[in-house]
Amino acid sequence: MASSSSSNNAFRNGSSGTQRPLKPLNASNLKSSSFKSRVHPSHAPPPSFRRSYPSTFSASDDGVPGRVRVAVRLRPRNQEELAADADFAEYVELQPELKRLKLRKNNWDADTYEFDDVLTEFASQKRVYEAVAKPVVESVLDGYNGTVMAYGQTGTGKTFTLGHLGDGDTSSRGIMVRAMEDILAEISLETDSVSVSYLQLYMEAVQDLLVPANDNISIVEDPKTGEAHRIAANTKLNTESSRSHAILMVQVKRSFTGQEDALSSEIDNSSHLVKPSKPIVRKSKLVLVDLAGSERVHKSGSEGHMLEEAKSINLSLSSLGKCINALAENSSHVPIRDSKLTRLLKDSFGGSARTSLIVTIGPSPRHRGETSSTILFGQRAMKVENMLRIKEEFDYKSLSRKLEIQVDKLIAENERQKKAFDNEVERMNQEAQNHIAEVERNFAEALEKERLRSQMEYMESVKELEEKLLANQQRHDRDDFIKDNCNGEELGPVSEEVSDLRKLLQNEIQLRKAAEDEVNKLKEQYEQFMQPGAGGDTEIIRLHKILEDEAYKKRKLEEEVAILQSQLLQLTFEADQAKKYLERSGSANGFSGVDSLMSQIRHSQLKETMNGQKAPTASLFEHVGLQKILSLLESEDANVRIHAVKVVANLAAEEANQERIVESGGLTSLLMVLRSFEDETIRRVAAGAIANLAMNEANQELIMVQGGISLLSMTAADAEDPQTLRMVAGAIANLCGNDKLQMKLRSEGGIRALLGMVRCGHPDVLSQVARGIANFAKCESRASTQGLKSGRSLLIEDGALPWIVQNANNEAAPIRRHIELALCHLAQQEVNAKEMISGGALWELVRISRDCSREDIRALARRTLNSSSTFRSEMRRLRIEC
Repeated sequence: MASSSSSNNAFRNGSSGTQRPLKPLNASNLKSSSFKSRVHPSHAPPPSFRRSYPSTFSASDDGVPGRVRVAVRLRPRNQEELAADADFAEYVELQPELKRLKLRKNNWDADTYEFDDVLTEFASQKRVYEAVAKPVVESVLDGYNGTVMAYGQTGTGKTFTLGHLGDGDTSSRGIMVRAMEDILAEISLETDSVSVSYLQLYMEAVQDLLVPANDNISIVEDPKTGEAHRIAANTKLNTESSRSHAILMVQVKRSFTGQEDALSSEIDNSSHLVKPSKPIVRKSKLVLVDLAGSERVHKSGSEGHMLEEAKSINLSLSSLGKCINALAENSSHVPIRDSKLTRLLKDSFGGSARTSLIVTIGPSPRHRGETSSTILFGQRAMKVENMLRIKEEFDYKSLSRKLEIQVDKLIAENERQKKAFDNEVERMNQEAQNHIAEVERNFAEALEKERLRSQMEYMESVKELEEKLLANQQRHDRDDFIKDNCNGEELGPVSEEVSDLRKLLQNEIQLRKAAEDEVNKLKEQYEQFMQPGAGGDTEIIRLHKILEDEAYKKRKLEEEVAILQSQLLQLTFEADQAKKYLERSGSANGFSGVDSLMSQIRHSQLKETMNGQKAPTASLFEHVGLQKILSLLESEDANVRIHAVKVVANLAAEEANQERIVESGGLTSLLMVLRSFEDETIRRVAAGAIANLAMNEANQELIMVQGGISLLSMTAADAEDPQTLRMVAGAIANLCGNDKLQMKLRSEGGIRALLGMVRCGHPDVLSQVARGIANFAKCESRASTQGLKSGRSLLIEDGALPWIVQNANNEAAPIRRHIELALCHLAQQEVNAKEMISGGALWELVRISRDCSREDIRALARRTLNSSSTFRSEMRRLRIEC
């Protein structure tokens, strides 16, 4: 308890002799100051405010109900009150453990009031902050709007509770300082931002305390006067009474991204491009309101201008009280425009903000009327119900900038690689030309040497023959002379020598001819070598192969840049569409024309909401009964049927409810609805509910037994709405993952129905079709490995292979991932290898083993190719390396 009047004044106004104001963040800005955090990155949002979505179907979530929380705080007595009220009994009795407060009418009678928190005069500032403001600050960090407001008679400690800086004693810091500390400790420097505006509402005029309109007032840090810009005056009730309403507005912008929030920055692995998830931005606002104190003129002694100030304060507080009364009584008209204060706080009461109100009271019985009025104001505020909503949107601008930077980097890297490639090609061409010139030169030199050697041998042979011929001629003349002289007497030895010389001459002629043939042959070989493509030098062939490989890599890189640009255009278009959808969407209209049972369902949900809880779907079992809900599926009113199907679908989205739905005949009822009604909305919602139930293996067999496969196949053939086809495809895809249903799916047309839905062309439908094919192929591969199945795949028999090959490199990541898995599972069955080769699947498997973005799928493709003898033989024939 305060020991002096000065300490009591400090408690009431948050101002002591050494208090300093909040330092403006940037005085050059006009309306608000923006800044970034200088602390560690933020953590994930707390689980209490984290939203979850059903796996396949869910209804729209328009908001979370939240009642205004009200706490009451008692100011301790000062010395003046201790002396003046000595003859009076204790007027206020607090019961904090029961969260109750009693106001004594007399010695034997008292009024009892209950609040969310009751804070005694001994409650610390930290206790007050954690009880009143901390849940609101946490909600603001999760994306909700929040408001913390102090209301009470002048001099009861509102400004101390909210705006005390605590320069001399940090434990006395108010809610504003502690809230800013928590916000700055949680946001991230890289992705988040905060902007602050500090306003005062004085005489129905809004002024900026950080950048005041009056040029004569400079923003300084004055340790004596505190926040000099806020209007204060000395009254009988408070020596430093605030004459204006102070409002601190904190705008928080936080960014969240998925697991794959950016493209790969590794240029060497640029072929592993994936479609990035869309970043989300959450924008929230924290409003901290220090209301001026209500006062009665005859007690405060206000005169002149202070009287006009008191009138303005009481008028704005009266307008606020009228709005609270109207909201508490569910009035059709709420007078928000009667005052600027109520217009500034329209989101805090009856809006979308999480609101906490702290009402401050004094202990003196002299102010019984003001204290009672303050408590009744808090009681009425507790009846106000807000609908909390998270304001989030896709940060398509940030994503576009990020993708543009990646595209610029890839283009620059492509140009650099292209230049390096051109330089390398030029160098290799020059080396090839030099090598060819050297080979030609060596060959010409060898040919010339061989020609000269052959010519010399020829000349030597001719000379030798001429000498022998001359010798023989001389011998022949001598023989003739001897013959004439000897009268024709034969000379046998001479004739034999001539015969030998003739043989020798013929041999030399043949050798000459052989040498000429050799020279001609060398010339022909030289001409063949000079012709392109003939013969084949090993080094030249290798250089040509390297050139072809480099050209292929260049084309591949250009294709990837084109794909990335198309993804950028597609994401920009999708972001624009999402923005337009969010601008068009509003709060959902309630159902009208339903019977009393539907009113009972809504009454059950409303009852849960009034208790401050989000009505769970499981509570419908207790308040309405599942059988009654299922009976509405046969109602003659179309709106009732649609609403009932949606309720069952929401229940089926939770795994805990699925067993009770099936036991109560809910699956049979849903199949009947799908069979009997042609309304597109009913069929879409019923198919979504069946898809949820089909995630359970036991339910899958029940669906098969009750003819669900044939019914889903017929629905797939008749429906045209993409969302209906997506639900039907999701249900069949879940059934495809059951080993026991393979033949039944094929015989009842499930596989052909799945393939028939590709006519829609919608990415969500194609994704479910691809998932079903992957599940079916995985079950076939497992059965083949266990020896339970032989023969080629049923998918190939039903003609699925061409579509699988065509979409193996689809731009949509979910479709491409499922198709890649399906190809790997089909290839694990050796009996499918030849048809997959003829259908072009081998090339896609090779691409997957090299370029797939997921390492596990790449490894699976490599193992599959290496384990198949048929694929290995074909790859050797085509000279493909895995």
